[in-house]
Amino acid sequence: MKTAFKSATLVAALWAAGGCAWAGVSEAEAARLGKDLTPVGAEKAGNKDGSIPAWTGGITQPPAGWKVGQKRINPFKADKPLYSIDAGNADKYKDKLSEGQMALVKTLKGYRMDVYPTRRSCGFPDFVYERTRTNAREAKLADNGWGLEKALGAAVLFPMPKSGAEAVWNHKLRYMGEGRAEYYSTIFSAKDGEITPLVQDQWTTTAFHNPKNKGVEDVGGVEMKLLNAVVAPAARTGELILAHWFFNKSSDAWLYFPGQRRVRRAPTFAYDNPVPGYENLETVDQYPMFAGAMDRYDWKLVGKQELIIPYNSWDLIDKSRKYQEIYGPDYIKRDLVRYELHRVWKVEATLKQGMRHIFPKRTFYLDEDSWALMVADNYDAQGKVWRVQESSLFMAPEIPACVGQEFVSYDLAVGRYVGENATQERPETDWLAAREGRVDPRRFNPDELRRVGER
Repeated sequence: MKTAFKSATLVAALWAAGGCAWAGVSEAEAARLGKDLTPVGAEKAGNKDGSIPAWTGGITQPPAGWKVGQKRINPFKADKPLYSIDAGNADKYKDKLSEGQMALVKTLKGYRMDVYPTRRSCGFPDFVYERTRTNAREAKLADNGWGLEKALGAAVLFPMPKSGAEAVWNHKLRYMGEGRAEYYSTIFSAKDGEITPLVQDQWTTTAFHNPKNKGVEDVGGVEMKLLNAVVAPAARTGELILAHWFFNKSSDAWLYFPGQRRVRRAPTFAYDNPVPGYENLETVDQYPMFAGAMDRYDWKLVGKQELIIPYNSWDLIDKSRKYQEIYGPDYIKRDLVRYELHRVWKVEATLKQGMRHIFPKRTFYLDEDSWALMVADNYDAQGKVWRVQESSLFMAPEIPACVGQEFVSYDLAVGRYVGENATQERPETDWLAAREGRVDPRRFNPDELRRVGER
């Protein structure tokens, strides 16, 4: 009996550390998907007081008369805020806010959070649900405890996560289609309110999310490929970044600068290295919210809780507004960000002994319905919240999936922020670009980067 107890304790410890590569749940556990759990592992029922409703399938059909490429229609336009959180009443809601969110409310003058009725709008295609159930039983991490050994794409990898690493993989590989063409700007805050956007075009391909994909080995170990081109300002026009993310090793990246007229390998495009040209406000692995190799941290799955997070922020992505109307000197205009109460998975990342990173600790909050990372608190060496990230989320029924682009990272140490993937003054994102052949997978290699740069 003592031996059995010790073994069980060791198993629990290994899972908590994220260092176990065993396969998924039993058939009986997997059978809960689509019953008391949603097909991607969220709790189907609402909470006790009804402030979180039951999940009923999400919005998977386009609005009547709407076509891809047209202005998106806000299905919750008639909703009014239930209450607002500011410095005066934040303590009342502290159990529903992250430490970083509390810091924003209490330290930024005039900062508030308008909380609306909770709408569980996220849903996915049936093939995502079918493949998710297979992953629940068969997906597993690699022996290193953080990489991915076995899983189907176009699905949630670990709908019933047993470790923090599994939960974070659900974010990293959440289904948003097979690839896309994005047109956006990066906004750097300025105390005088003047905005000089870094305008970019970006193409992404995720072959792993092709519904015909048969597993990790089917895509040569590649998680995602990204090609980014700077459009403006003129001094940076023509800069190119090509990045490859992998399941079991750090990313590869190549850079092209017009002034040098050559492609060079970027040996440091990973972890806490600053994104080139981002005024030292964002690390490589903060984009988008979190990406890249996970080997420098121990990942602890703390559990579930209710958190007030940005959700269904249709006003934020409305293209009738200019950047100047959205991005203020200290924060995004508060009436444009809609907050809702949702259940989230909480994951704590703690730097491993002997490893280095500017964030020794990070706390991630993952939405249960989409598996998107919605809030991230990043800490400094003294244990204080340093950078606070919030993502945004809306339903794109043409995929169908909940997608996120706009996110913001507040640097509390320097009193500045970076607004990422700002799409308001740019063309609509083409979420079906890879599916319908408008993203050529042959473009995502260094030779193509040279050809593009030389034209």
